[in-house]
Amino acid sequence: MRLLTTFICLLAFATVSAQSPTALKSLDAKTAHYGDLAKQIWDLAEVGYQEEKSSMLLQQELKQAGFTIEAGVADIPTAFVASFGSGKPVIGLLAEFDALPGVAQEAVPEKKEIDGQIAGHACGHHLFGTASTAAAIALKEWLISTGNSGTVRVYGTPAEEGGAGKVYMVRAGLFDDVDAVLNWHPSDGNSADAGSTLSNKSAKFRFHGVSSHAAAAPQFGRSALDGVEAMNHMVNLMREHVPETTRIHYVITSGGEAPNVVPAFAEVFYYVRHPEMKEVKSIFNRVVQAAEGAALGTGTTMDFEVIHGSFNLLPNETLTRVVHDKLEQVGGVTYNAEELAFAEKVSSTLPEARQKKLASANEIQPFRAPEKPYSASTDVGDVSWAVPTTALRTATWVPGTSPHSWQAVAAGGMSIGVKGMMVAAKTMTLSGIEFFQNPELLAKAKAELERRRGPGFKYEALLGNRKPPLDYRN
Repeated sequence: MRLLTTFICLLAFATVSAQSPTALKSLDAKTAHYGDLAKQIWDLAEVGYQEEKSSMLLQQELKQAGFTIEAGVADIPTAFVASFGSGKPVIGLLAEFDALPGVAQEAVPEKKEIDGQIAGHACGHHLFGTASTAAAIALKEWLISTGNSGTVRVYGTPAEEGGAGKVYMVRAGLFDDVDAVLNWHPSDGNSADAGSTLSNKSAKFRFHGVSSHAAAAPQFGRSALDGVEAMNHMVNLMREHVPETTRIHYVITSGGEAPNVVPAFAEVFYYVRHPEMKEVKSIFNRVVQAAEGAALGTGTTMDFEVIHGSFNLLPNETLTRVVHDKLEQVGGVTYNAEELAFAEKVSSTLPEARQKKLASANEIQPFRAPEKPYSASTDVGDVSWAVPTTALRTATWVPGTSPHSWQAVAAGGMSIGVKGMMVAAKTMTLSGIEFFQNPELLAKAKAELERRRGPGFKYEALLGNRKPPLDYRN
């Protein structure tokens, strides 16, 4: 009996192993198609909460593949959930598609803006959403061919860049029944590690004063700009008295119209970051108190609007070790002669300190669990506190390229970006197959999540109960 059981297990393993190459071949056969889809989204370059056409392209792709689409979820017109299959386990894939304002660049290896375009995919989200869609369709095909039960679910998540789209989706309970989430991001290298990020909360502080002639009757005026400047001064003094891992940054978005008119309105936009969400809450409250004091001292009034807030990323080493193993199986990005020439030109435009060997695009970085968080924030953080979530990066950009740069836009708009995108799609597909086949793995990942969250955890979004800021890019 024991030998028979062992034989059955080996036979099942062989069947799964045989299906994996089939899934990868299916993705290879559709590389050009998915490359075209990503390029369409790259060309559209729609910013947060305005991604109507980009979102619809992904929805149509999934609908044609047999997924059921629920659009406009969480009170966000461009957010959607696409599902295939039934029952447990439920494996989710995140799909982003928003662009960044102010980075419009052609797919060439020198800085060349696109006339008349106000945004660009400087963080590669056109690749992000397309790879996740491709992996989900491959997983759907695998479920059908093997007869396995389970649900594949794609989350179309708008406005990652400052709009916190995923937070509203978590708050709406859309991840409550999910067993694991596959997530990736474009980068200049290939890695899967159990790292964290910074928690982040932002708000626009608006000061209201009294307008007057700045020369003839200044005594009757109360400058809203004075309120902003007084707030900024106090917050800058506060920097000495916050934990050293804190990051606070701001821009004055409105400061008046003419020097000889006392400004009746002024606005400043603040970000507060820290590795722990509890610290972000505390520091943000102190920033609010500084604003209140500034208003009192300048004879103005103040109100503020929380724009977004995101948790720090909660790593899940259990799942991410699997993703790392699958990434090593898939391998990195190999340049052809044309791509190598492109990469060499782009690399020459980077600061010398950032330049890396171009062959590193084909390398897989060792698995690690870094103690220090990455100096960035993402709304994936909230998802990772709700459900075990993985992290994966692939070389869609020339090694050494920084995100949010014209170099990232350029490489993401040509074949280098597509090759890195397909590495991500294949890795997520193989990882998803493993998740579907291994309930013990999912149980272990869930236990790790509960341990990291701590006892008595109850989710409360940092942005409170505000509605999605659908006009924040206007």
